[in-house]
Amino acid sequence: MCRLKSSFSSKDTQGRSPTKRMEMRSVVCGIDLLVILLSGVQAFLPDGGVGNTHVTITENAVMKKIIEVCKAVAESEGREFNPMGFYVEELLRACLGTATGQLSAAKFHEALNQIYMENSLVDRDFMVSDPHHFNSESFSGGHTLITQGTAAIKANIRKGSFQAARETLGRVLHTLQDFYSHSNWVELGNKKPYPALIRPDLTISNIADLYTPTCRDCASGTCPNQLLPSIMNRKKLTSGYMGLFSAYKPNGKCSHGGAADLSSTQNPRGGISKDERRAHNVDLHDTAVSLATEASLELLEDIRGAAGNKDYLRLMGIARSAVLCFVIDTTGSMADDIAEAKRVTYSIIDSKKGTQDEPSEYILVPFNDPDFGPLIRTADPDVMKAEISKLGASGGGDEPEMCLSGLQLALTGAPASSQIFVFTDASAKDTHLEKTITALIHSTKSTVSYLLTPSKRSARSVSPHARSGFQLYYDLALASGGQVIKVSKADLPRATDIIIDTSTSALVTILQKARNPGSVESFPFLLDASVSNVTVYVTGDSLKFSLHSPSGVSQSESAGKGSLAVIQTVGNLWRVQLNSPIETGLWNISIVSTQAYIIKVTGQSVNTFIYNFVEDFKGPHPGYAVIYGRPQRGLPAKLLVTVTGQKGAKVLKVQEVALVEVSGSRLADGVIQEMGGGNFFVTVSEVPEGEFVVMMKGEDVVTSSRFQRQSTTLMSLSNVIIKATVNSTLLPGEDFILPFTVMTNGTRGTYTITIGNDRGIPLTYNTKLNLVSGVGTESTVILKPPANTASGTDVTVTIAAEGPGRADSNYAVLRLSVLNKVTDLTPPVCEIVRVSGICLSYCTNYTWGLSVNITDGNGSGIEDISVQQGRGNFSQEAVVDGGITVVMGLYSASCCAPDVTLSVVDKEGNVGKCSYSVERSGGVSLSLSLPLWACLLLSALNTLQGVLLLF
Repeated sequence: MCRLKSSFSSKDTQGRSPTKRMEMRSVVCGIDLLVILLSGVQAFLPDGGVGNTHVTITENAVMKKIIEVCKAVAESEGREFNPMGFYVEELLRACLGTATGQLSAAKFHEALNQIYMENSLVDRDFMVSDPHHFNSESFSGGHTLITQGTAAIKANIRKGSFQAARETLGRVLHTLQDFYSHSNWVELGNKKPYPALIRPDLTISNIADLYTPTCRDCASGTCPNQLLPSIMNRKKLTSGYMGLFSAYKPNGKCSHGGAADLSSTQNPRGGISKDERRAHNVDLHDTAVSLATEASLELLEDIRGAAGNKDYLRLMGIARSAVLCFVIDTTGSMADDIAEAKRVTYSIIDSKKGTQDEPSEYILVPFNDPDFGPLIRTADPDVMKAEISKLGASGGGDEPEMCLSGLQLALTGAPASSQIFVFTDASAKDTHLEKTITALIHSTKSTVSYLLTPSKRSARSVSPHARSGFQLYYDLALASGGQVIKVSKADLPRATDIIIDTSTSALVTILQKARNPGSVESFPFLLDASVSNVTVYVTGDSLKFSLHSPSGVSQSESAGKGSLAVIQTVGNLWRVQLNSPIETGLWNISIVSTQAYIIKVTGQSVNTFIYNFVEDFKGPHPGYAVIYGRPQRGLPAKLLVTVTGQKGAKVLKVQEVALVEVSGSRLADGVIQEMGGGNFFVTVSEVPEGEFVVMMKGEDVVTSSRFQRQSTTLMSLSNVIIKATVNSTLLPGEDFILPFTVMTNGTRGTYTITIGNDRGIPLTYNTKLNLVSGVGTESTVILKPPANTASGTDVTVTIAAEGPGRADSNYAVLRLSVLNKVTDLTPPVCEIVRVSGICLSYCTNYTWGLSVNITDGNGSGIEDISVQQGRGNFSQEAVVDGGITVVMGLYSASCCAPDVTLSVVDKEGNVGKCSYSVERSGGVSLSLSLPLWACLLLSALNTLQGVLLLF
């Protein structure tokens, strides 16, 4: 509990008044309260009841660690960390600082949901795997899953593969948490997490062997403690056996328990699971939850140490939302286009630096023929400037180029929901990747727009009525919610304003409609008080339109500057920028055309939503799982929707969630179930047969204005179902077998299987499968990454299945990780050489310093040393002493910054950490953060006070 202290002195040691001190303590209390209140946020998996679940345990640990890291970053930057409200959106703003501009929390929610979703999926995908749940005394297997998974997470982060790291983190946390619920660690009286679980150099010891009975019989199944006295006295470790399909278990062994566990009917009956809080196990359950949360925090702290504060926050989705992503044709005729891409890049970097609209990441993918790539990804704007300046135009000549190959790299390398711009003047040679690109668009929800500058070599039809030439680009852009802007090379600079429009951290889509062929039609859309910088884009040829405001004012396309908007035209694009201030209410745009056209209305607002289609699953722990493909035809569509806004979700009243056809007029309303914390479960019984998007309408209670938001990615239904599960990492130079299952509820026959990946890894699989309706057919794909593949590389695999006559298809997208064999399992060592300085009670004019020697012995070597917490300066110099590299470090800080934590990471990701604190009474004290095993080891070795073993 946080308390406010009273003080009778007029100033404290840092010269702050009592009022200022009270404000700062109030901030601390507010942050503590924020952790408590967030425990109800993001609980996206309904479990049919209340209480502690894997999701809530994970969420509490994740949010607590985020707040801790945000405070440390703010301190290092010399600013206050002061959330002004008790909701996720304000936490994000306080963490990133006070830069100008609107800040959307949508990607923060998306990142957290990726962790929580993968955590919950362990109960579906690995239901019968004992190691994933520490069932049936599978301690060695569970320990390996945790330590290898953690190594993969750290390697992914080093390579910038944050989504792959999040997915693995969710699974690892589930297994770690299950140890405390499914084993007898709590019954043995332990009050702290088991350190060996997350340490690759330690083993789980004192396990009851296969022939040692562990439990007594419990006919009621509600005994407080079934463990035999011999197990308790000897502190033997055991866990319950789980029999989902068989009642067998070794003689005398404990069962997991519960209705789904058949083994619990065999003597000894009952079970030792603490999954649910019941009258007979209240204390045990509560302790298991507490230890699972604390253990999750320890694992997150280890990952933080390896990643560093900034990359750890990026892992958690704490970053400015805007991403600048270009895919650029570098063939000989593209010199003007490359120059314009360079100009736009420089303009965005220079104009948005220091604002919330400054891109958090820059991605560049060149393509030519036959070459494409590599993907260049950086958070440093100067690196992006340098890389795009290197691009030159050469080669080409045979018009089609490797456009889709370059786009594939961008879709897998960019964060989800990115805006991707493709510059080209040629059609695609690699059209065989169409299904892969479509699957990636659906999976990532990224928007792809093309800037086409047709040259003489690409004198092909661009007619939207013929599937040739550039028509593939039109189809992919529409599927993603993007646009195809066709202009001459001379006019390209006037078309790239759309890139600047979308380079914002709070971009929302209000409306998107497409018509082919065109028609005379009026399209209404709502604008609320939170929306600014509203732009209407109309793409098409030979059309007329007029814009109508809520108050009845109109403006036609021929009026360049009118009372409602500024209208610019270039090529096939009309860009309509609404004048400020924007009138709230119901607007209309009327189109007159017989040719194909697309309308898109966007704006800037922090009020938005994210969504996922889900399906329910059965088992001991039923729930809902995200569908990573098209939803199943013939069933109601189910969605999990999260709403986010400037003042939190409470001020947004959701009134309607519907599936809406983009190319038609059908709208299917959903039944909305509020789940708390801005989360909603939506069921749509009658799903449109065509392609559709998600539309949400509601009211902002703060401004009393109605809002409308729309997703961008087109979705449709399918009778085909593809199931595949990521179970382990790939080893360079070795075969990796990935099993998958394909089933159809539609037409039987021969289905075409297409499997690809974004790393060019050779694949072996059957291209044809014979399917019978309602029966799953199993198959495999073998991947063999080259021996020189870097550890931490993520591999995005797409599996597509297409029915006879191309009448139906579906896909699955999986992210795999490559991990080299880890041989260095021990952390570095730190030796205190000297502590200098005297800190008196009045700190302002005094400094202190610390000298350390750090070495990794004969290990893999020191990769990084950073100040994880503290507001001082650290310098280092490496020397070789007796064949061992020793890093001599010097830390210095003001006595007003008395605490420091140094994080040391070796090249395998092992983390060492030491913490020091200055006492202002006139001396320096040493404070260490050491796990129990390290303390015992230090005691046993009688280590000198100045030598610390980093953990």
